[in-house]
Amino acid sequence: MRPLRALLRPCARPVTQRSARALATQRPTRALAARALTQRPGRRLAARALSYPAHEVVGLPALSPTMEVGTIQKWHVEEGASFGEGDTICEIETDKATIDFTAQDEGVVARLLQPEGTEIAIGTPILVKVEDAADVGAFADFEAPAAAAPAAAPPAEEATAPAAPAPAAAAAGPAAAGPAANPDARLMPAAAFMSRSQNIDVSGLVGSGKGGRITKGDVLEALAAGTAFPALGAAAAAPAAAAAAPAAAPQTEPFQPLPRVPFDPSTIPTSGAPFEDVPATTMRKVIAKRLTESRAFVPHAFASVEADLAGVAKLRKHLMNEFGVKVSVNDVVIKAVALALRDVPRANSSWDGTTSVPNDQIDISVAVATPAGLITPIVFDAAGKGLSVISAEVRDLATRAKDNKLKPEEFQGGTFTVSNLGMFGITEFSAVVNPPQACILAVGGGVNKLTMDNGDVKQVTTMTSRLSSDRRVVDEPTAAAFLQAFAHYVAHPELLSV
Repeated sequence: MRPLRALLRPCARPVTQRSARALATQRPTRALAARALTQRPGRRLAARALSYPAHEVVGLPALSPTMEVGTIQKWHVEEGASFGEGDTICEIETDKATIDFTAQDEGVVARLLQPEGTEIAIGTPILVKVEDAADVGAFADFEAPAAAAPAAAPPAEEATAPAAPAPAAAAAGPAAAGPAANPDARLMPAAAFMSRSQNIDVSGLVGSGKGGRITKGDVLEALAAGTAFPALGAAAAAPAAAAAAPAAAPQTEPFQPLPRVPFDPSTIPTSGAPFEDVPATTMRKVIAKRLTESRAFVPHAFASVEADLAGVAKLRKHLMNEFGVKVSVNDVVIKAVALALRDVPRANSSWDGTTSVPNDQIDISVAVATPAGLITPIVFDAAGKGLSVISAEVRDLATRAKDNKLKPEEFQGGTFTVSNLGMFGITEFSAVVNPPQACILAVGGGVNKLTMDNGDVKQVTTMTSRLSSDRRVVDEPTAAAFLQAFAHYVAHPELLSV
């Protein structure tokens, strides 16, 4: 590729008639194209970039499949500093966790375009990179490209815009005049005949008939009391005159909704106690958005089951005393869920927007609460791992999740989610499906109950688990089969090693 200067050199050969015709039919050179950029308002930014040395504007990368915006938490480089492949450029808070953005090649930071703590969209320029450190000074006044302003509407459209509501107003006229245009709507047949025969409008009376309808007796009683009624024609013309008036009085039709009073927060009395507004993190904003979309568009179905924890208590005690292995109830739940999904593979499916997609591998997402929000690290191939391995992985994932040290591949994906609030004293709750997964199991804590066993009263400890499922993927029989298998494995934990 020849530089721009070479294209601007004068031609050394004389221009003959044949070569002149050839030049006239050739495409514009790059010099002409660069000059054309300055003549187009939408291309001024590209033309301006030609005045800077060779550089690259780096945009905010998408560090997760569901990431739409991100926040630069901390810069690890400064303007004028060089970096190499694999060096950390900055820490970016995504919708899942805070992830290090590493360089893919070497270069020099010419300018940082975004300050720390700024929430920006994917693709927004964040820094300028150059190859030569001597070019850094040329970017002292470099500014991030601004979003293109929306094109102004043509004058003709602006002139016709105010007239657009006219048809709507005209259409609203008959609807508003509907009750008055048909005064017989609330009148009983005898009362309507009397109204027409005497040319009086009695629709303003309060009827004593069924549904508030006006009876003949109501009309006779009003006439006997000396009530003056307007003529039928005058009553029909009143709504049109009221609509033409600039400040018409409000209509007093029956069943008219009360006007909404605007809410003013300043009118609420306060105690004067100190408080602090804590801005939502990027993760919490995304969680709120995704859960709202899930509840609005995913047809949730719920089913619950109780499982006896006596066998789990014995197993935990045996592993601790005999092998020194400490496992939690949550570890047993994860393993039992994995085996139940192996027995009922239909529950281990996802929804891709049009069809149900079965998953070949059983990857269990485990909900972990962090200061920034909820995150779901994954235990991959949980059905093929033992309790001790699952226990060690869950402890490691939970620790690194709270420290924002998880890698993207450790929390992106999963085929089934387990959310356990039993350690917080919650006996049962309902969870929201996390698309594209089709199921999430909400696990509560153990509860002591008295039951009858062969005529004897016995105390047992049971655990309630509620399955939330996408009804498009998992129907009621499938949910029941999964919960039945899950409760069986929990009640007989010796089967978990089979």
